[in-house]
Amino acid sequence: VQLVESGGGLVQPGGSLRLSCVPTEFNLTYYTIGWFRQAPGKEREAVACNNYKDSRSTYADSMKGRITVSRDNAKNTVFLQMNSLKPEDTALYICATDGSECPTASSEGYWGQGTQVTVSS
Repeated sequence: VQLVESGGGLVQPGGSLRLSCVPTEFNLTYYTIGWFRQAPGKEREAVACNNYKDSRSTYADSMKGRITVSRDNAKNTVFLQMNSLKPEDTALYICATDGSECPTASSEGYWGQGTQVTVSS
């Protein structure tokens, strides 16, 4: 089972990116998906979670108001839209699932390899 992220890159402060998370071996319709980030030398941080039951999302305070999670079940994809990016948002962004509940940083579940986001002028 694998999750594949894409959409990362280099962006200037204030810019936007949309990340994608696609599972390769299952249909995410019945899975809750979490987004995490990890910067060098720092612990993995949960930034968002999208619950499959009602499509409602929760967000970390560090990014609340600047990010939106959505899912397109027809495309089997979960998106993380990030706006007003700051240099401190630079990190490897990773999606994960642990079934029906929001995964935590220590969840075993299924994890992607991540996509790098670099915010710099």
